[in-house]
Order: sequence, then structure tokens, then C-alpha cells
Amino acid sequence: MKKFLALLLALVMVVSLGSFGTVAYADDEITLDVIICQYGPNTNEWFLGKGMDGSNFVEKFEAANPGIKLNLDVVSWNDVYTEVDTRIANNNAPDILNIDVFANYANEGLLLPVKDYCPDDLFADFFPSFIDQSIIDDTCWAVPDLASARALFYNVDILNEVGVEVPTTWAELQDVSQAIIDYYDGEIYPWGIDMTTDEGQAAFAYYTWGNGGGFVDANGDWAVNSPENVEAINFAISLVNDGYTNPNPATQTRYDLQDMFAAGKLAMVIAPNQLPTYVADKGGEINMATAGIPANEGKTGSSVGVMDRVMAFKDESAPDQEARNEAIGKFLEFFYRPENYVGWVSMEGFLPAVNSAVEALVEADPSFGAWLDVLGSCQFYPAAKAEWAQVRQGVTTVEQEALIGGDIQAGLDALQAEVAG
Repeated sequence: MKKFLALLLALVMVVSLGSFGTVAYADDEITLDVIICQYGPNTNEWFLGKGMDGSNFVEKFEAANPGIKLNLDVVSWNDVYTEVDTRIANNNAPDILNIDVFANYANEGLLLPVKDYCPDDLFADFFPSFIDQSIIDDTCWAVPDLASARALFYNVDILNEVGVEVPTTWAELQDVSQAIIDYYDGEIYPWGIDMTTDEGQAAFAYYTWGNGGGFVDANGDWAVNSPENVEAINFAISLVNDGYTNPNPATQTRYDLQDMFAAGKLAMVIAPNQLPTYVADKGGEINMATAGIPANEGKTGSSVGVMDRVMAFKDESAPDQEARNEAIGKFLEFFYRPENYVGWVSMEGFLPAVNSAVEALVEADPSFGAWLDVLGSCQFYPAAKAEWAQVRQGVTTVEQEALIGGDIQAGLDALQAEVAG
């Protein structure tokens, strides 16, 4: 891992500050307001701090693109939705936004179509399956920022000490969890569950997809209250009630679970591919391995493909719309160049969204090839549907209410009625 990170840091240090062909502007400079989400402890440093070569992304971009200034803010995931909604309400939407959702902004007529600002060569470099997740009515409204895939990570030493195999079915998960509880007398949590507002929708996906259900049916229509989903969430809640999980799934985020795993206090956790980097940064020395996510008997588990996005908002007050759009394109062009983008993606251990970055990543660490295969077979959230933000929050609310005895069927029935009409 250390060798891998060293290679990636070397790639970041060789960023060229040469000209990218500047835009012909009028007398005034163009300033782009940009919001970037906080992915981890290194995000702010990479965009705004001082890297190993003494500069950061904003400084490099502005040096390479005279006439364009970046007013860039890094905002935590806990605050970004409120921040964006407030700025929209005050008629001060950012020019460029990095976030996961997009459909509500597109349907409200707030976004620019990608074709208005993204260079053709760059657009062709994105993985088509990622682009497809941001299309509504044949129009692409956002491009993928980065991606991650989820898998089951387990502590090899704990499972070996207990004498159990990594579970592949729900029944095996229950048996393995009980064995860990018995062996360690409750000092190690067998299984991690995050039903917070951060990852509640992911928990819903893990269990419902592993039971033949999911957010939508085969026709793409909302089906959150299907029998398969109700059974799946009942099973997830039973793991908590039986004492097989972390004690507070409604408040303990994925980062809390990853901290427990890094400290050797959690035996198994579903986590993104950057978990090894996270554990290493925490000083953990865990003998870990990955496996497929357990599913119900006779069903197939599926990894969750998580893709965040970059989108551009309209600004009817801009004096030169063409120059503004071209400046946004320059931001994307610079951000996705391999000598920049590889460092960004790898900094927190994510997967790339453009083909041009793959070769550099695999060359630095051949194991990335396996994760790219996982990403190609996983399922995505139905984020292109206008009701996704409501569904995301709704399933999390149902889960949290179920943790204190709420009726899962009734909760999902109510949510289905709200979003399906």
C-alpha cells in the first residue's frame, strides 16, 4: 500500500502548468463558484491546501487558465444539501456543484445540459454506464465525479480464531455472528450496520437486493413496499435486535463502523473499496479480505455502485453565457486530466469514472483491476428518478423507526403511496 501511495503522489507532483488554450474573455475575469463535497480528511488539503509540491488544485487551475478564477468551497456531506438549497433559495446557486443527487435540480430547470459545456473528447472518456445514470428524457444533466463499489470486508484473524468461514447467506451470517459473540463474550461486534441519514439508503439496498427486491421493479417503477423488501428489512432489524451488530445503527455512521473495524472491534462490515486506505490512515494493522455481500438463500447478493456527480447550474445573469460555459468546460477538462484526476481519485481510494485514468491506476496497483470488474457488475441507485431524494430519506426513516419498534410494512406502504401516486 505504501508503495502504491508513493507512486500516486509522484503522479500528482508532475502536474503540468502549461497552457490549455485560454478562453477569449472580455475585460473582466470570469469567477466560477464551486462546491466540492468533503470526502475525507484530505479533500480540503488537495483542493485548497498545500500539496507536496507546494501548491493545490485551485492554484494550478488558475495558473493554467488565465482569466478564470475559482471561488471554491469544500462542504461536508452533512451540510451540503442544506447549503445548496439555501443558496438556490437566495438566487445564488453555485456555477459548479459536486454532489450525489441531480434529478430534482434538473426537473426544476436549474441545470445546464452537459452538452452545453463539456468538451466532446472528455464526454467520450466517461464510462457509458456512469453517464446513463444521469440521463433524463435523453438529456444528460451531470457527469460522474468518481465512483466506489461496496463489498464485504472481514477481519481474517477474527474469523480464523473463532473457526468460522465468511458467510455467504443470511442464515450463515446469523450463525457466524452468534459464534463470534460466544467466543469473544460480546467484546467484538460481529456485523456493522449504518442506518443513519448518511448511509441508510445503502443499507436498504444491501438487504433488499439480496432478497430479490429493491427500490424499483423490473419496469423501473417504484416498488419500495414489495414483500421482498419488507422481509429484507425485517431481517436487517433482527440482526440488531439479536445483538449481532454495532449498538446504535441510527447514529453510528460508516466512518464510525470503519473506525471500529480499524481498531479490531468489528469483525465484518460492508464498505467501499477505499477501506484499506482509511484503515491505514487510522494506523490500523488489520489482516483483512473481501467477499461478496451475503444474500438470502437462493438469491444473489449485489454490490452497490456509488457514483457522485459534477453538474453546472444556469446563470441567466451572466453577461457572456458562451464564455461562462466554456470556462466550466475548462474546469472539467483540467480536473479530469490523468495527471490531476488520478491523484484525486486515489487520495481517498476511489475508483475512476474516465477511461484515461484506468491505465495509470492499474499500473500503480494491479489490484485496482479487480475492483473495476466489481464496479461493472454492481447496481446503482435510481437517482435519475425525480423522487429519489424523497425515497432516499424515506427508507432511512422507515429503518430508524423500525429500530424502535415501528411497523416496516406500514412505513414502506406510506412511502410507496407518496412517491408512486
